[in-house]
Amino acid sequence: MLNMCDEDLLGRIIKNGKLQINISKSYYGQRLVEKEEAETLLQNCSILNLVGANTIQMSVRLKVGSQQGVKTIDGIPFLIVFKM
Repeated sequence: MLNMCDEDLLGRIIKNGKLQINISKSYYGQRLVEKEEAETLLQNCSILNLVGANTIQMSVRLKVGSQQGVKTIDGIPFLIVFKM
């Protein structure tokens, strides 16, 4: 399982009614990666939990994620992918 987000979102809490996502540094920010490593991780992991426009755009460009599955909370896109 890969949890990845845009770096500028670390530490934020996004909400929409009862739905809330804590983009905590301990969960999403265990380590920062460069673009090339991020692409490799996206291509090789089978379960993805993605938050942020840049991260999701990268997954869509690599044909790992689909724009149709993207949801938005508080203006921030998120996407969960299960590869079969």
